Amino acid sequence: MSRLTRALAVVLLASALGGCATWSWWPFRPAAMLLIRADRAADERRFRQALALYDELLTRYPDDVEARRALESRDTVAAIVTTREELARLRGELRARESEVTKLREEVTRLRQELSSRQAESDKLRADLERMKELDLRLERRR
Repeated sequence: MSRLTRALAVVLLASALGGCATWSWWPFRPAAMLLIRADRAADERRFRQALALYDELLTRYPDDVEARRALESRDTVAAIVTTREELARLRGELRARESEVTKLREEVTRLRQELSSRQAESDKLRADLERMKELDLRLERRR
């Protein structure tokens, strides 16, 4: 094969492959490869990375045949990320509330003990008052 024939074959092959990369059915087009990476990241629970890859695909290739599916997947992943953040926030609030409940229970226990102590003191004072009344009545009767 002559050099000219080889050069012509290389040029034809390069232009054919370059043209294939823009065809929507071509599985190795850049948008398809980006979508595969985004889907893999989502499958591996790397949701923030998947979200960034879907955003990149939608920004760079908004008219690609897979753009609609990428948008739906992106929305789903965004919902997962938002839900996970909300769940983490709620768990933090729950821990704070549980801590607060524990403190309040300790305070209730302390107040019950104080109430019991004051009730005993009140009962003792009432008994002392009754004895003093009886003493006062006896002294009144003697006079």
